[in-house]
Amino acid sequence: MPRRSGRGSWGVAERAPEIGFDDFLKVDIRVGRVTRAEPFPEARKPAIRLWVDFGPEIGEKKSSAQITAHYTPEALVGRQVLAVVNFPPRQIGPMVSEVLVLGVTGEAGGIVLIGPDRDVPEGERLH
Repeated sequence: MPRRSGRGSWGVAERAPEIGFDDFLKVDIRVGRVTRAEPFPEARKPAIRLWVDFGPEIGEKKSSAQITAHYTPEALVGRQVLAVVNFPPRQIGPMVSEVLVLGVTGEAGGIVLIGPDRDVPEGERLH
């Protein structure tokens, strides 16, 4: 199988190593709804600070996302996104990011968010 070249935000140029299904199940990816978004000028790279509601089991979590190329804070409120909810919290400037909101690099550059194409209940797990 040929290798695909990618342009991830971490500079990944090759496919990641193969993992087993049990490894995939360890990554808890859930649907959440952005309840609040604001500019994050303290971040090293342009970013938006997000508050995402993952429903009653997980609650609202904070994240910092480098998505300013395609999104404004106002356009994000109410949008459903996918995020990894079981990474340990990470200090990003003056805030603690509690989840990793998922996206891919678009053709013109910049991150394009991943989310369901129809509304689903907050907290639903990717499978």
